[in-house]
Amino acid sequence: MTQEHDTLEVSVWRGDADRGQFETHRVPAYDNQTVLDVVSWIQQQVDPTLTYRFACRVGMCGSCAMTVNGTPRWTCRTHVNKVLKDGRLDIAPLRNLPVIKDLVTDMDPFFDKWIRAGGAHAPSASRHDPIVEISPQSEGRATADAGIECINCSVCYAACDTVSANPDYLGPAALQRAWTVVNDEKHGDRQAVLDTVSAAGGCHNCHSMGSCTMHCPNDLDPLGAILGLKRATARGVFKRRR
Repeated sequence: MTQEHDTLEVSVWRGDADRGQFETHRVPAYDNQTVLDVVSWIQQQVDPTLTYRFACRVGMCGSCAMTVNGTPRWTCRTHVNKVLKDGRLDIAPLRNLPVIKDLVTDMDPFFDKWIRAGGAHAPSASRHDPIVEISPQSEGRATADAGIECINCSVCYAACDTVSANPDYLGPAALQRAWTVVNDEKHGDRQAVLDTVSAAGGCHNCHSMGSCTMHCPNDLDPLGAILGLKRATARGVFKRRR
């Protein structure tokens, strides 16, 4: 047991987006306890109907992302003693996504936008063509690699106020993926991606507040990627006007 708290006061969202409420429980407090440990304890010891997602428990899958005391986080990598406020936790589903039940959100809108932004790879050659060597030192390779560790946990999407205000906005994860493929020399139609992200709901809707980069659990920089798309699409406009 921890010295400061023998138990924690934990409020967990139950229900869906239209109908639900927070339920409060007293949960035993332990050293090195994560928020996911707390949720699992409630489900295993108090109410087996509590619904939530998790898989790897080590920060590799991103499926356990929830809102903890108002901030989107991976709960498996978030230690309770770092996020407690006045000895309590409020745990809710991620913002900006439809709630299916309790702490589980519908990820379809997130992934639909990822595809809409051109996130799927378009090959520039067939399997019958020789493999083209790309230098690891090339600028495009380095830029593409900078965002490749995104695991689509949607924490940045939940943190984004522009998504909240504009449901058509593609969001930081989709735009970061677009920036990755735009800089991928193996991608078959990079201009089509730029055309897509410069349209309504694309990169120019971003207000550059930086919540996406601030909250990214993998220390990626979606805002930097969006700014790169803004520059690239602006250059394309000026080139066409010459």
